[in-house]
This record gives sequence, C-alpha cells and structure tokens, in this order.
Amino acid sequence: MYRLLAVCLCVCAAVSLTEAKPPRRKGAQPRAQGKDAQPDEPEYDDGPFLPERTSQCLVNGISLFEGAVWSPEPCNVCQCRSGAVSCRAAPCPRAAQNGPQSGVQRAKKLSPRLENNVDAAPKRKEKEKEKAPQRPAVKSKKDKSKAALGALPKRGETAVTPVRVVEKPAPRRKPAASVATGVAGDRQPLAWGPEGNTDDDDDDDDDSSMMRPAGRPLDPPGTGRPAVPVPSLRPVVPPPRPAPSSPRRPVALPTRRPPPLPTGRPPVRFNARPTVPHAQRNSYMESLPSGCLLSDSLIACGSTGMSHLPVINDPGVRALYLADNKISKIPARALAGLPNLEWLDLSKNKLDDTSFSAGLFQGLPRLRRLNLDGNNLTKVPALPSSIVELKINDNKLSGLTPSTFKGLFKLLTLELEDNHFHDGNVSPLTFRPLRKLIYLRLDDNRFRAIPSGLPTSLQELHLSDNRIEVVHSGVLNKTINLRVLNLSHNKIREDRISPRAWIHLSKLDTLDLSHNKLVHVPSFLPSGLRQLLLHHNHIERIPGYVFGHMRPGLDSLHLSYNRLREDGVDQVSFLGLYGSLTELLLDHNRLGSVPRGILQLKALQQLRLNNNFISDVPLNSICDTRVAEDSPLLSVHLENNLIDRRLIPPTAFSCIKNYHSVVLRPQNYEDIYE
Repeated sequence: MYRLLAVCLCVCAAVSLTEAKPPRRKGAQPRAQGKDAQPDEPEYDDGPFLPERTSQCLVNGISLFEGAVWSPEPCNVCQCRSGAVSCRAAPCPRAAQNGPQSGVQRAKKLSPRLENNVDAAPKRKEKEKEKAPQRPAVKSKKDKSKAALGALPKRGETAVTPVRVVEKPAPRRKPAASVATGVAGDRQPLAWGPEGNTDDDDDDDDDSSMMRPAGRPLDPPGTGRPAVPVPSLRPVVPPPRPAPSSPRRPVALPTRRPPPLPTGRPPVRFNARPTVPHAQRNSYMESLPSGCLLSDSLIACGSTGMSHLPVINDPGVRALYLADNKISKIPARALAGLPNLEWLDLSKNKLDDTSFSAGLFQGLPRLRRLNLDGNNLTKVPALPSSIVELKINDNKLSGLTPSTFKGLFKLLTLELEDNHFHDGNVSPLTFRPLRKLIYLRLDDNRFRAIPSGLPTSLQELHLSDNRIEVVHSGVLNKTINLRVLNLSHNKIREDRISPRAWIHLSKLDTLDLSHNKLVHVPSFLPSGLRQLLLHHNHIERIPGYVFGHMRPGLDSLHLSYNRLREDGVDQVSFLGLYGSLTELLLDHNRLGSVPRGILQLKALQQLRLNNNFISDVPLNSICDTRVAEDSPLLSVHLENNLIDRRLIPPTAFSCIKNYHSVVLRPQNYEDIYE
C-alpha cells in the first residue's frame, strides 16, 4: 500500500516538473524572472553553472557577469558565483568522431561541459568511445577555447553570455588549404561539430589568447530554427567552386610576328607602334641567314652573304630589303607568297637579265618601289603598273625603246644613272607612257644633247656627268613644268646654247651649269630663275644687262672658280638684280679690286671676294657713306688677298652692323707689311 502511494507521488512530481519546465527552443530568449523568483540552483558537480546575475567578478582586470564561465587552463572550469570565482576540474575533451551528427549533438560537441552533463544516453556514449580511435589528449589553446564555451540555459534560468577565446588568424597556407574569411556584407556559415572544424593540429596555434564577447547566432545547417549563440573559433573553409562541365582551353590569337629565326637569334621589331594582326594569316619562309632583321611588315637581310632568294609566304610583309648580297637568281615562286609587298630592294647583287623569271614582278600587284641599283642588267625587266619609283642606277642598260616603260602610267621617279645610254639608243618615244613622271635622273651616261620626248609633267631633270655640248632649241619646249635643271659636268659653251633653249621655262627655279666650258655668262636665261650656278667654268666677263630681263631676279649667283677680272664686270652687269640678289660668290677669281656695281645691290647679305688679287678697299665701294642707313650685309669675306689693313678707310665698312662680319685675315704676303 505504501509502495503504491510512493510510486504515485513520484509520478505526479515528475509530471508537474515536466509541465513547469518545457524544453526551450534553440535561439529563443530566456523568460525574464521576477525579483522574488529564486531559480533552482544546479548542483556544482552534476549540472551546468547557471546562477542569477547578482554581482560581478574581476578576473585579470576583466569584469565578468554573475554566472560567467571560463577555462583559465586546460581541464579546469571556473564560474563567477555571488561575486566570487569558483573553479573545478573538468574532463578533458576527446577527439571528435567523424560522420553525420544531429544539430543537438553538434551543439553538445561545442562545449565539453555539455558532454559531461548529458547523462541520458551513457551506453551510446560508451559505444562511441569504443569505436573512436584512442588518441592522447593534447593540451592546446583550442582545448581552452572549447572549454570556455557556456552551457545552454534551461527554462526559467538566466542566460549566460559565453566568453570566447579568440586566437590570432593562422598564417596563410597553400590555396588548397586556404581559410575563407568573412567579407563585409557577406555571411560565412559557422562550423557545426567536427564537420566544421576537423583540424586538430596545434602546430600553428602558438599565439596568446584573449577574450571577447561571443558572435551573433547563425542558423545551423539543416534546420529552420535560430541557432544558439555559439562562438566561432576558426573561419570556415568554403567549398571549392564546381568545376566547369568542359575545361576551357586557351585561345591562341593570330599574330603578325614572323616565325623565329633558325639561328636562335631573337627577332628584332623595327616599328614600336602596335599593329592589328590579320584575322587569318598563314606564314612560311625558308631558313634565313644570320643577321636578318624582322618586324611585323619588314624583312631586312642586307649584307648577309645570301646567294639565293628564299621562298617566303607571308601576306603581312610589305617591305623586303635584300641589298648588298650575292643573289644571282630569283625563282618565280620566291615572291609569289608576298601579295602585299610594296617595297623591294635588290640593289648591289649579281642579277642579270636571266635572273628574273617571266612575270616575276607582275605577280606583285601592290609593288610601288623597286630598287635594282648596282647589278648587271642590260634591259629593264617587265614591271607591274603599280610602280611609282624605279631605280636602276649603276647597271649596263644599253637602250630604251618605246615599249620599255609601257603601262607604267603611275611612275613618278625614274633613276637611270651610270648606264650606257647615248643619243642613238634612246628613242624619242621612250618617255611617252610616263604621263605622271616628275623626277628623271640620267646622270653619268654618254649623252651629247638633252634627250628629246621628255614628258610634260617633268619637274626635275638631272643630266650631269655626260658629254653634252649643245642645247638645241625646242628640246625643252614641252617641259613647261620644269623647276630644276642640272647640266653640270658637261662640255657646254655659251655659243652652243640656243637663244630659245629655255627662255620659255617660266617655272624654272634652279639652273646648274657648273663645271662646263662657259666663257661668258649665258644670255637669254629663264626670266623666273632664282638660283644660277656657274662656278668652275672659264668665265671672264659678265655682260651688261645680262640679267636685266629677270623678274623678280636672281636670289643666288655662284661665280666662284672662274677667270673674272675687274674689267670683266661692268657697272650694269648686275642690273636686274639690285633688289633681289642676297648671295654673290666671286671668290677664287682674278679680281684686282672690288667689282663695280656691288654698291647698288640693296638686298645683298653675303659677299665673298676672298682668294683674289684685291689690294685696297676704296671708300664707297662696299658701303655708301652718303646714306645713313645700315646695309643688310651679314658676311663679307676679303681674306687671302693683297689688302693692307692699315690703309683701309675707317668708314669703309661703316654700313655693316657687326665688324666681326668682315673677315680680313689672313692676307697674302702679310708678313711683308709687318
């Protein structure tokens, strides 16, 4: 009877206790207790420390609330109770087992105290201990951190703010084991149980620890309930990014860089400007000799001893420089792979008429400049109509026919210097197809007269170092646009120049008749001439009024190295040049005095009378003392004459601003006077 009554009382007590303290949901705030309510004080050894917050404890300069729990050293737990610190021994934590765990088990694994206070399933714990590998307990600061975690408060008890021991961040490791840290604005999940923190090594945990408030609660994985405020001891390593379904392969962009040289020398880029590569470009070239320079659009193999032209297949090449080599044969396919070639230099090689295959250059539709100087050609090869500059100097060309330049209507520059041309092997119809030619060079040939049939578009004609003796009338009638005419180093005499040879050339600016056999300054000069070169002739006289018809007049007159005497210059010899002539060169002649008429040259800036036989400088011979204006003269050379400087009148050079502009030293036989 009494036993039945005792059993009923126990059951009622258990039911009432269960109804009074329902299990609190994780993350819920504890219910506030009244001032008169006294919480059930847990046993010191059997349950967690959860007293009221009636006072604070001062530990190592840190104020802790009533009920705060911490671990000052491994396997030891302390609690603030009624303003005093109470410590007790606690079982050391064991290694966490691997495998899936529930949310409650993970929460228990965070605190060693919870593991000791859970007595509901002792058998299961024993089985787990038997299965788990036995590892010696290692005293580390991680253990201190785990032991410092607070216990979960029960219903009706005051929540205790756990104190977390925070370690300094571990040093960086390799990317495979790198630690992902939280970034502002991003939430990183905390590790729950052994899944979140499986690193039990303590090699890198040798930093001193410090305490700070616990972190904010986060949702445990796999549950929809808020989590208990649990501190995070270590950042969570984020899962690796999923590998793409198909690995990406690097895309090789096309390049305009030529292939590396077989000799191992690095290629040299000529232009520093960035170039846009071709979308599709397949290049190929045979082995090039050492010393070649390559760039995006240029291949330069000058002076490399090359004996044959290699096969090159590269649409990006625009210039090919092969000068000063030993090339004697060019196969047809050698240039077939260069459709965009614009400039080709084959000068100073061993090319002859048999070196070019039929249609070699016609396969280059964009070729504009071709240099064949210094070879052994006897005739001009067939060329494409795109040519604008052609140089075949220093060859053995022996004739020009009407079909030589057929189709070259775009040609602007033609150089045929130092060949075997003469009056009999150049047809008058040779230059008819060259409707745009502006520059023609025929120096160092065997012409005795100016070739006829020159194009109307011609602006510059060079015929120096020939054997020209006569200038016929009408030969230059059609060259009305001629600006420069060079007839130096010939055998021209003034009486062999037709009066109407060039009088109609109103645009002629420069006429070079130096190194000829002129005795007088030629008459009937072009009226618009600005520069006349007559040095190194046999000129003895400047006829009066010879320049009188010129408008506006000469700017420069070179009469050096002639045979002029003082009686060979008249008072009106420079008539027509008074307001235009700025440079007058009369040095290295036979003048015995300052020529007459110089005083009237109002624009004269440079006067050379050196290396003559002048003995004195009379008054008003260079400067007009009757006029107060300064002369524009900047340079007067009178050295190497017979002038006694002591006899020069003080005002002889008064019109010259700077006396240093007058050169009087040295004088011939100057030591006699001194």
